[in-house]
Amino acid sequence: MTDFKQDPTPKRPKHIDVKKDRGVSIAWDDGTTSYYSTGLLRKMSPSADMRTLREEIERNPLTVLPANSPNQGPLVITDVKAVGNYALSISFSDGHNTGIYSWQYLQSLDDQQSS
Repeated sequence: MTDFKQDPTPKRPKHIDVKKDRGVSIAWDDGTTSYYSTGLLRKMSPSADMRTLREEIERNPLTVLPANSPNQGPLVITDVKAVGNYALSISFSDGHNTGIYSWQYLQSLDDQQSS
């Protein structure tokens, strides 16, 4: 399970650039920029089903992963919507669309990528 710190003054996005076939870049209000590949966003989706799968993989590395549809092309982002003023909802070409990526959660992914 991914834990993230509760920052009393979390960074806020100033600009979000979505390249559906590559990923999402976010320019934060503190002057930093973050990049999240499509694959990383899908793998680290904060949805309940993906959290459960990641926990199962931690317990048992031989966990069988869900199969992709055989007629499916490369994984791409199909839609991105703002959720209030605190998160993004991202839909993927494999049908997954239940993850809500809060600004804090995305920033925690930055910490994981740099460690």
